[in-house]
Amino acid sequence: MKLVLACTGLAAALAVSLAPAAEARLRAPNDPPARPAARSNPPKIIPVRPAARTVAPKWTAVTPPTSGARGISSAGLSDVVKTYCGSCHSERTKRGNLVLAAYNVDDAATDVVVSEKMIRKLRADMMPPPGSKRPKGDSLLALVEAIESNIDHAGPINPGNRTFQRMNRPEYERVVRDLLKVEVNAGDYLPLDTKSANFDNISDVQSLSPALLESYLNAAAAVSRMAVGELKAPNTQAVYKISPYASQHPWDHVDGTPYGTRGGMVFTHTFPADAEYEFRLNIGGGVGTRLEDLDISVDGEQVALLKYEKGLARNNTSADAPAGFDYLRTMPVKVRAGQRKVSVAFVRRTEGPFEDLVKPHDWSRASAGTASAGTTESPPLTEVAINGPFRATGVSENESRKALFTCKPTAVAVQRACAQQILTRVATKAYRRPLKTTDVSALMGFYDKAATAGNPNAFEDGVRNGLQAMLASPYFVFRFESTPATVKPGRDFTISDIDLASRLSFFLWGTIPDDKLMSLARHNQLSTKATFNGEVKRMLADPRSEALSTRFGSQWLRLQDLDKVHPDAFFFPDFDLQTARAMQTETELFMADLIRNDRSIMDMYTADYTFVNERLAKHYNILGVTGDEFRKVKYPDDTRRGLLGQGSVLVQTSYGNRTSPVLRGKWVMEVLIGMPPPPPPPSVPDLEQTVGAKDGRQLTTRERMELHRADPSCKTCHQYMDPIGL
Repeated sequence: MKLVLACTGLAAALAVSLAPAAEARLRAPNDPPARPAARSNPPKIIPVRPAARTVAPKWTAVTPPTSGARGISSAGLSDVVKTYCGSCHSERTKRGNLVLAAYNVDDAATDVVVSEKMIRKLRADMMPPPGSKRPKGDSLLALVEAIESNIDHAGPINPGNRTFQRMNRPEYERVVRDLLKVEVNAGDYLPLDTKSANFDNISDVQSLSPALLESYLNAAAAVSRMAVGELKAPNTQAVYKISPYASQHPWDHVDGTPYGTRGGMVFTHTFPADAEYEFRLNIGGGVGTRLEDLDISVDGEQVALLKYEKGLARNNTSADAPAGFDYLRTMPVKVRAGQRKVSVAFVRRTEGPFEDLVKPHDWSRASAGTASAGTTESPPLTEVAINGPFRATGVSENESRKALFTCKPTAVAVQRACAQQILTRVATKAYRRPLKTTDVSALMGFYDKAATAGNPNAFEDGVRNGLQAMLASPYFVFRFESTPATVKPGRDFTISDIDLASRLSFFLWGTIPDDKLMSLARHNQLSTKATFNGEVKRMLADPRSEALSTRFGSQWLRLQDLDKVHPDAFFFPDFDLQTARAMQTETELFMADLIRNDRSIMDMYTADYTFVNERLAKHYNILGVTGDEFRKVKYPDDTRRGLLGQGSVLVQTSYGNRTSPVLRGKWVMEVLIGMPPPPPPPSVPDLEQTVGAKDGRQLTTRERMELHRADPSCKTCHQYMDPIGL
């Protein structure tokens, strides 16, 4: 099955709130989770009725019920259940808290929970268990097909009302970037998103509280200031901290810093006005008294070079710095308004091998000021603060202002008309629909409140105030969908092309629709089958489809769990934060390539290629890769294949000091197969408590797991997890 075709079907499905591609019907809100495995010969993927009590544009398909499957009658299939499942799942034994002795295939839909559990176990070939008697031929396949068919036919075509949805953190960042050319970190303003099954865009679990609404108001105020600039911005301090797990080894270059430097950090900072700013650095003392030069650059241009020598040179150093740390600060530096890339790094003083006084590996010291394991001789940078603005002189043109101010009034008399043109254009994109007269008048009301007579900066202040109101509007934060006035409550109606465009764009791009998508929607052309499929393919080829790999792919594969695993530096001295980030990027690029180039879905398991930069190539012992840029390479041998050979998966399924076949088997069952094992009984001992030696020798991990699996209470799950993990 080709991924583009699969994504086309999924887009058609999910853009109108359909079930997964393997489904031929819409699932009701109280249905159990969708089955992980696709059926044999699934029906063609076509839009059905979305969950907002709406009807899809044109096409529907429902799998018809069957009285049997593969030549076996329903009565015969019910006998299969009784014969091969009844002994373990009787009223007396109730293995797995499941009773199937009287199960009737024709009545599968009367107890959907039990039937769905049977489908998952049968599809995964977990039942009957290994060693038990099994029916011959295709009886089990016929059984699961019949159960699925009966459930699907009995399921409601309309699953009920669609819960309204709000933008989550990643969506907010992408929308602001596409709308205003402003890069923001939503985590600075918005609380963590509630997740369901590790996904952060499930509307049913999205919380709504006064504190959350206040967060959106604060974010709107901050973003509007970033986009417009602020000549009279107050003096503030922004602090950027570097992770204690980031490598700052004497020969370790950080991506984004100037070549010839080591350690440090790179970040984007918004300078509100053309003014002077002060940079303050927090330096860990390190070991010894080596002279260090610190390069501070803005957009690749050096703005300051500080000298630092622990214990000797303390110029511009705070007298009240904590023990083991020094504060350095620059003289005021002139910087133009706008978002700028700031880098702070040490000038590298060595090119060859460097012997660490404490430990010869490249982990930075932890934030404490002691020489703990992992401390390097060279001092690490721990945080950077930017103070200002001071003595502002104006607000220069930058990318965000160019995107926002598409007209510039030459006289006071035309300022309001220009402001209305700007706010109308931006709000049409922000609200993802044509504006009403009341929308425009509301925004202009906010403009008038700030653009007061006698204010020399009235025009920009008014636009900023209107923009802030727009970004705080429910029409921006929430993804509302229109209901025709003639439709009675509870009745079905066809979703509009405008709302379809929004659903499709947020699914594939994680952001607002572009001009072409909205143009098709305004002319009611998006809902035609040919146009819809063509737009899905166009959107998948667009760079913005990286949202599928960084949002869906990362959350599905649990790449965020990489931050929770810190390999023991004694056993893995070469592993650091940059390596972990490179591993995550590798998997995201792999998933993006898989989708964008229409590759076989089996490449996730068998691909002999991956994406690496120099750092990751060294970790994998792949030769011939230099530089920070990632590129596609073939594995030199067959020891790694597909996702399961990538460091992101291997690290998150390991402990800090060893691999874990159990964690890996559990991860495969939960993430790839969709069959999470039940939690272990409280009385079951950990693997570490299993005997570690026998007959005078140390047991291997495999042998210890066999002993662990001998416990009857462990065997049920471990007989599946362990072989996968090993």
